Amino acid sequence: MGEMRVVGIRVEPPQNQPVLLLREVDGARYLPIWIGQSEAASIALQQRGVEPPRPLTHDLVVNLCEAFGRTLEMVRIVDMQEGTFYAELVFDGDVVVEARPSDAIAIAMRADAQIVAADDVLDDAGMLMPEEQASNADEEVVGDDEVEAFREFLDQVSPEDFLGPEA
Repeated sequence: MGEMRVVGIRVEPPQNQPVLLLREVDGARYLPIWIGQSEAASIALQQRGVEPPRPLTHDLVVNLCEAFGRTLEMVRIVDMQEGTFYAELVFDGDVVVEARPSDAIAIAMRADAQIVAADDVLDDAGMLMPEEQASNADEEVVGDDEVEAFREFLDQVSPEDFLGPEA
């Protein structure tokens, strides 16, 4: 399993479909995941450090975990089938709960939990940004350069690119 970090959210026209972009912590691959509007808003607010006046659904989940004395240890993106990703919330005491990756990541960000992706998911759906494919440098793209690379990448990819060969 490869540890991932959230790069950001971008809304892609013309369908206005939000895309969550994750990047390997110790690698060069990116994992784009098309998500819903409310999950995108929740992730973006958390990433910007905005605290809503009342808890959002993902805040509520974290509050419930704390109230019941549970700790979210990690989120695992465990599978991808026909372009749909699957995730698990892993709590202390080896309690595992299935979840959509978008919800799981929004919760992980609030609980400061690790996000990992299965190697086979990264092998199947992980992508290099176009400029990273062109260079052999090991320099990490950060900040505005990384966001611009994300935009360029999204201009060239669609959800259908993640459908298996039998689709």
